[in-house]
Amino acid sequence: MLTSLFSPLVHLFYPHCCELCGTDLYQTDELLCLRCMQALPLTHFQRYPNNPVAQVFRGRIVVQQATATYYYNQSTGLQQLIHRFKYHHRQDIATWLGRQTGYQLRESDWISTVSCLVPVPLNPRKEKKRGYNQAALLANGIAQVIPSLPVYPATLRRQQFTATQTKKGRTDRWENVANAFQASANLPEGAHVLLIDDVITTGATTEACCRALQQAGARVSVCCLAYAWK
Repeated sequence: MLTSLFSPLVHLFYPHCCELCGTDLYQTDELLCLRCMQALPLTHFQRYPNNPVAQVFRGRIVVQQATATYYYNQSTGLQQLIHRFKYHHRQDIATWLGRQTGYQLRESDWISTVSCLVPVPLNPRKEKKRGYNQAALLANGIAQVIPSLPVYPATLRRQQFTATQTKKGRTDRWENVANAFQASANLPEGAHVLLIDDVITTGATTEACCRALQQAGARVSVCCLAYAWK
């Protein structure tokens, strides 16, 4: 009773607004209004084996499945959300987007074969500066929706410092991360790992992580939050 009485007053002084457009949200909404939520461009790649993310790895490395939740472009607001959780300490946004990814993965016919979630690691210095690894937050959000999937945040580690990939060309990206990762032996025997990352472009970092996991004896699938298409 008290909660229902005081809720409008609290809402007046601490407005619950859409993260993208500023529209006042209903109490049942978490982060975005319905209009902005529907504008986020879902790929539905998890339903189709021969999707563009899977094609990134064709002829280079064997992955069991590959998907991305959203298309990455500047016109839908997704870029703003990613920028905020990567550079403005909005961990809640990353976890929320992880949950949206979990809902999409539940629609696939292969998620039940996955043993665990492994986030792509940040360079330790970058993670210390940022305070968190956004891929691990995405994985945690997925696990909230699919509790049968444990998160193994320490399975992959960077063996060496690598410069940022953001402004590098395709060839430079490959050379920058070719031997940057190592997998520990804490995976279940015969594990089917779902590798989690935020944005996939050339796939260089993702492929390097896949190779490290495969060398540790795992089968690997890939799930990224967004696919950067041109």
